[in-house]
Amino acid sequence: MSESFDLVIRGGECVTPAGVERTDVGVRAGRIAAIGDLGRAPAAAVLEAVGLHVLPGAIDTQVHFREPGNEHKENLDTGTRAAILGGITAVFEMPNTSPPTTTAAALNDKLARASGRAWCNYAFYAGATVDNAPTLAELERTPGCCGVKIFMGSSTGNLLVPDDAAVLSVLRSGMRRVAVHSEDEERLRERRGIAERAGDPHAHPEWRDVETALRATTRLVALARQAGRRVHVLHVTSAEEIAFLGANKDIASVEVTPQHLTLAAPDCYDRLGTLAQMNPPIRDARHRAALWAGVANGIVDVIGSDHAPHTREEKARRYPESPSGMPGVQTLLPLLLDHAAAGRLSLLRVVDLVAGSPARLFGLAAKGRIAVGYDADFSIVDLKARRTITDAWIASKCGWTPFNGDTVTGWPKATVIAGVPVMRDDEVLGAPAGQPLRFFEAWK
Repeated sequence: MSESFDLVIRGGECVTPAGVERTDVGVRAGRIAAIGDLGRAPAAAVLEAVGLHVLPGAIDTQVHFREPGNEHKENLDTGTRAAILGGITAVFEMPNTSPPTTTAAALNDKLARASGRAWCNYAFYAGATVDNAPTLAELERTPGCCGVKIFMGSSTGNLLVPDDAAVLSVLRSGMRRVAVHSEDEERLRERRGIAERAGDPHAHPEWRDVETALRATTRLVALARQAGRRVHVLHVTSAEEIAFLGANKDIASVEVTPQHLTLAAPDCYDRLGTLAQMNPPIRDARHRAALWAGVANGIVDVIGSDHAPHTREEKARRYPESPSGMPGVQTLLPLLLDHAAAGRLSLLRVVDLVAGSPARLFGLAAKGRIAVGYDADFSIVDLKARRTITDAWIASKCGWTPFNGDTVTGWPKATVIAGVPVMRDDEVLGAPAGQPLRFFEAWK
């Protein structure tokens, strides 16, 4: 009798390192044990995937789940539930909570909170401050820590490392790639009056202008070279930054978001008002086109959602007192599949941006590809399904999405983590069993 499996995914179009092929995948003890025609090999469970595409588990490398301190708009339960409904199998969560994740105690508290409550796998960033650089090397070696995050410009929360000396001190403490919110704090403070006088979110990209982003990114790359430390520039928004970072790929990797690839000013502010307000801002179509060029020519390494929910009541405050950020973890994959359907990028490029590249850049163990021995995490999608994104579908506590009413082609049909289906046809299954992500020792 042939060897048995815990799960067989049968007949799907699997995206493997060799390309796309119709094949079966056998899972045993949470790992991929076989790829090929498994016939009627005995299995405890079978997931029929004929007509569907089986992707390596998608990883969202930038989410804000607001716990502890702001659970009224999100928590680790609702945020990870939203993730699996969107086909996401793992997340990197950001440190600007209350209290911020800047100490071993705060990091361990988050890990304890996630245990038994997270629906997907997870890791947490340690937040850099002007004072905690000496402790960061130890923090980033904590199991379940994905690295260090620097806020060079102020955003949500009170984490801020604004000056070059402090940034350099952080970069010199530790070894792993450092994620950075790159806006120049001095220029933000100088120009805040633009936003206050306007009282309208259309002014957001004028206040937080291209020079604010480019100045910080230029400083960051120079400091990274001085420290000999790799950096990951989050949510890049401008043509000028794409050109600059394209010339500095040896030291800096690049993230963009689906929001900046999909929306454009001024239309997004006309339609959505402060719901379109995020940091750095949605800019005009020239910059959106440059981001797409960066995706096409390989400058962009990762697409992360920057999931950053706020309540409708908070968003209704008069600009600029309205908070910046929008939910996105649940819509990341549907939006990218829709862009693929429209011919803006290939399915293989989608997989690299949300699975392969995050695993390579951050040193994730056994993630990012469908291959024997790798973890059995899968995002199973229907490339032909046409669905309308609605607020009612959103599991995030905030209960809204800027893409409400948008019809997309391509939809997550099942999410499988460690060989266990946790979502099927928009239904959450079982109990939360997410685990801390593991990182290669060489990256620590």
